[in-house]
Amino acid sequence: MDPTPEPADSRAVALARNVLRIEAQAVAALADRLGAEFEHAVDIILRRRGRVIVTGIGKSGHIARKLAATLASTGTPAYFVHAAEAAHGDLGMITPEDVVIALSNSGTSEEVLTIVPLVKRQGARLISITGRPESPLARESDAHLEAAVAEEACPLNLAPTASTTAALALGDALAVALLDARGFAADDFARSHPGGALGRRLLTHVGDVMRAADAVPRVRPDALLSSALLAMTAGGMGMTAIVDEHGRPQGIFTDGDLRRALEKGCDVRSARVTEVMTRNPRSIGPQALAVEAAEIMERMRISQLLVVDAAGQLAGALTTHDLMRAKVI
Repeated sequence: MDPTPEPADSRAVALARNVLRIEAQAVAALADRLGAEFEHAVDIILRRRGRVIVTGIGKSGHIARKLAATLASTGTPAYFVHAAEAAHGDLGMITPEDVVIALSNSGTSEEVLTIVPLVKRQGARLISITGRPESPLARESDAHLEAAVAEEACPLNLAPTASTTAALALGDALAVALLDARGFAADDFARSHPGGALGRRLLTHVGDVMRAADAVPRVRPDALLSSALLAMTAGGMGMTAIVDEHGRPQGIFTDGDLRRALEKGCDVRSARVTEVMTRNPRSIGPQALAVEAAEIMERMRISQLLVVDAAGQLAGALTTHDLMRAKVI
């Protein structure tokens, strides 16, 4: 019996596939065009002590807004100014140390061209991203990045589709090149994204998520194992710290230590906690990043970690559950 043939793509799916292919090809073609002019654009921005003003109108304006946001979040101070508003006072904030990045696929947008003399008069530098290197905007720019596409993904070849995708990708390439040149690191990114997962991971310290010392179960080294068990049960951390008279940790007793002690036939009623505790346990300081604590716990395959201050005294403790609640892991 012949197998049932798979249904052919619907018109919508076929059209969508074509759109993605056209836009992917448009972006891929940009790579071969990058060279000295791109390096010049990067150098212009790096040499200026001011900010980057990104402008455009229509669909190019939407791409310009996104580029400004990407630059600002990756170490290059930037903001978006609508080209139509720029000519009516918004460019009054421009300084000679600023750089203007203007986006226009045709390079002939009247609103964008209107502000070019204002930019030049203030002594700022102008970078353009257009699809026509011979356009008026491209000619007047200090650096021009070509984002031309062979065709739009729109079946009518009218709606900005592939051209806006190309401009978006080229803007991202510029932002990443600047990020690298500035030595922008993950912790810098986290500082501008404190509300995101990366911010929580990189900006959260052990002291922010640990349980304070007065909430950590503890016993003295001469305590009976039964007393340590009671403290561990009451503390709800699956462990108890063993500290001397000065509050300095001498060991840690965990539920894992209890299992190992029972396997060896330990008499819970008469044994001392020092006989079964883990001596010289791993610890961390309260100022360390929480991700460092997570790395230690994962590498050592432990679920609890003591926190010790600079004086060597018990400052607190944390568990993997504490790190999970803080969304560090």
